[in-house]
Amino acid sequence: MRRRELLAWLGLSPAALLLGGHAGANANAAAKPIGTGDLGVVVERARGALALVNTSTRSVLAEIGGLGDLSHASVVFSRDGAVAYVFGRDGGLSKVNLLTRQIEARVMQAGNSIGGAISADGTLVAAQNYTPGGIKVFDAGTLAQLADIPARDERGGLSRVVGLADLPGRRFIFSLFDAGQIWIADLSDSGNPQITKLVDAGRQPYDALLTSDGRYYIAGLFGEDGLALVDLWDESPRIRRILSGYGRGEQPLPVFKMPHLRGWAVAGRHAYLPAIGRHEVLVVDTASWLEVDRIPVAGQPVFVMARPDGRQVWVNFAVPDYDRVQVIDTVSRRVVRSLSPGKAVLHMEFTPRSEAVWISARDANHVVVIDTLNFRVLAELDIDAPSGVFFTSRATRMGL
Repeated sequence: MRRRELLAWLGLSPAALLLGGHAGANANAAAKPIGTGDLGVVVERARGALALVNTSTRSVLAEIGGLGDLSHASVVFSRDGAVAYVFGRDGGLSKVNLLTRQIEARVMQAGNSIGGAISADGTLVAAQNYTPGGIKVFDAGTLAQLADIPARDERGGLSRVVGLADLPGRRFIFSLFDAGQIWIADLSDSGNPQITKLVDAGRQPYDALLTSDGRYYIAGLFGEDGLALVDLWDESPRIRRILSGYGRGEQPLPVFKMPHLRGWAVAGRHAYLPAIGRHEVLVVDTASWLEVDRIPVAGQPVFVMARPDGRQVWVNFAVPDYDRVQVIDTVSRRVVRSLSPGKAVLHMEFTPRSEAVWISARDANHVVVIDTLNFRVLAELDIDAPSGVFFTSRATRMGL
């Protein structure tokens, strides 16, 4: 069912659902109490809007607009899953109530921002910024700014910040792309942040993942073969280099899109990581942090995401292979299925119990829902230029 047909069926006009920059609300939808566990949002990057979706009925419920530049956007959720915090490329931070389907607060906090995180207790929201470089921390209820932490290196220059993740307590960890460092910010006293600086992380950490137990933070390095690992359970955390020289002297291919790391790439005792400039997924033993295998794939991997139960890993690719998705079986460690969900696959998101995956295809203007057991298409939702897909189940997971 296309959007206009859906709205007509609901008795709504498109304008009634563009709540971000317009007065009014979808009173019929908001009047009936609903739970938040099966809700999610899909970023409509060209419209500066979110499509609110239901993962059980596989349907679009509403559109919430007025969110600015979402050409590179990410979302985190409040602990109850009722509020989405949206980080836009233009530095906008928006607090969106998924039940009333309205923007409750919005601040322009930076000039160029690429993501954020929410503290374990749900009281602090942190944004990672390219411009001016650093992180800013806000009250989750009001979006009042509580702290500003410039990512300034020893020479006084500001670095772009990447790989921001929440840690147990009111703490955050993040990487400095230009300075090659990893910082830990303790905001137990939000007005007086305590910063631990770990230097010599390597050249150009570009993104990072946090294991689900919060123990290991792993930053990928764009400027060299290898990764930087921090064991956060150590009393005095330090950086350990892993997978150094995994290219083994081979000439890397031109990188058409930066790979992404997050907490989705760990399945069982193994981490599955994209190899920069190569058509390979690296398999790493999380007990020793040594490479145990590498899996040839169709192109340069961007997202390498483990199904929540760990049985499969799904991979999408940079151009020219960005219409493809491949599925790796983690028992045999081989590609068992190749799919073509649509042109410009940008993101994937699994339902919490692994039965389905939602895949956004930007240039096809749709999101495809696929059964992860038999690879059957369960639904196809018409959504304008979709990119990131984020479900409220993330609210219970660290590092997302």
